[in-house]
Amino acid sequence: MPTESNQPATDSKARFSNRVDDYIRYRPGYPPEVLEILRREAGLTSDFTIADIGSGTGISTEMFLRNGNTVFGVEPNEAMRSAAERLLSGYPKFRSVAAPAEATTLADGSIDMLTAAQAFHWFDRARTRPEFVRILRPRGLLVILWNTRLVDTTPLLRGYEALSIEFATDYQTIDHRNVDDKIIAAFYAPSRCEKRTVPNHQVFDYAGLQGRLLSSSYAPPLGHPRHEPMLAALRNLFEEHAVPDAAGRRTVRFDYDTEIFFGPLA
Repeated sequence: MPTESNQPATDSKARFSNRVDDYIRYRPGYPPEVLEILRREAGLTSDFTIADIGSGTGISTEMFLRNGNTVFGVEPNEAMRSAAERLLSGYPKFRSVAAPAEATTLADGSIDMLTAAQAFHWFDRARTRPEFVRILRPRGLLVILWNTRLVDTTPLLRGYEALSIEFATDYQTIDHRNVDDKIIAAFYAPSRCEKRTVPNHQVFDYAGLQGRLLSSSYAPPLGHPRHEPMLAALRNLFEEHAVPDAAGRRTVRFDYDTEIFFGPLA
């Protein structure tokens, strides 16, 4: 999604449908500091009713369900939503909603806190903001979360970034980093948002590294002419940088900054 356009990629509601299994297994979760910050600085309690917008397979949704919240997982992609319904079926306070961010179907003034985890860059912001204001209670909060992969801190991460640029179908177009802090601040305006950043990481063997890449919507899928060359380059990258872990497995590490934006929209 180009930064200036305010329009999501046209296939944004369908593009993860063939990547659900890899998404579930290999996408990063969120560190415990996220809840600690929201409790301490945003007043989050277990009594809040939360709508997790673009909830996908439920990675962020589960974090708030574990906190005791009632959570509406609002997700337009059928495959991802079905996975969340299966994975979160043990939580009685989970509510699955088949709807996009721009038309959530939720009741007026029914939500204490909205969350958008790794999803905000897909939204049509001009249509989404009034919808968010409609469903939030007075002084209700919006929380935007990103796991931002660091791209220039280790040789492995520099190589992975170069590989993504070389082989991906539209990586630089839909990268969430195109939505910078100024765009996010403008979405909250005239209210103000706070930002906090905490470290996060994943450790992968080769199967995990491949699954992490294939979970990304920009990675060429099986059958695409770039798919096999991409995996060959990934294998070479792994072999060059993998080191033994405590159990003797050869692994690589992905480092992230988990970025947390929070504040009212009113």
